[in-house]
Amino acid sequence: MELECYKIYNTAPEIVPGRSQRDWMDAFPDRHPYRCLPLTMANSTGWEILCPMDIKIIWDGGEHDYSLKLFTTGNPAAIPSFADSHFRRGIVTFHTGHLFRTPPGWGLWASGPPNYFKDGIAPLTGLVETDWLPFPFTMNWQMTRPGEVTFKKGEPFCFIMPFEHGKTEQIQPERKLLASNPELQKDYHAWHKSRGSFLEKLNALDSDTVKAGWQRHYMRGEKVTGDKADAHQTKRRLKPPKDV
Repeated sequence: MELECYKIYNTAPEIVPGRSQRDWMDAFPDRHPYRCLPLTMANSTGWEILCPMDIKIIWDGGEHDYSLKLFTTGNPAAIPSFADSHFRRGIVTFHTGHLFRTPPGWGLWASGPPNYFKDGIAPLTGLVETDWLPFPFTMNWQMTRPGEVTFKKGEPFCFIMPFEHGKTEQIQPERKLLASNPELQKDYHAWHKSRGSFLEKLNALDSDTVKAGWQRHYMRGEKVTGDKADAHQTKRRLKPPKDV
């Protein structure tokens, strides 16, 4: 499958594979949020589009386009090619600089980078039909209160991930009692017992348990019984765009 990224002009914002690192995760003692494999996998399952310049956003809380002002440390004449106040009411519209094309039946889920927070502003998420759309989409962020927010050059402002439309509509969710699946129930109870025992020892400051710090079954892709999950993944290896 190909994701075609057509630059509208000779220069356009850089696109890179999603990165698993987050500043707020680094700030924790021992960087322990990285022990949560679902977090790091989500962070890196897609591609980031990076700011080509510094952008400072100041919003006075008003509903007009002039209520939101944009500044940069570079050439201010370049700002409109990247960001503006198209929708007003404190919404900042970023231009990706690309027209994307996906195979028939596929679109692009466009959002802010997963588990990436900015104080005072929040990303708006869109699902774009890039299998036919003949014009580029934009990435929008909503100011959550009057004030000032800055995006630095090289900071991700958009995160894209291919999405297959028809497959989701074929899914039929079913709610069942866990007891209806004896094998799964057995695995769950084994995990529950193991987890409870580990936490008890941790709270009791058992030396071996404290040294271990945390249980690594999910990270290793195995059940508490030691059975391995063949489909387990611990890292994404997405390809960066190539110029053709």
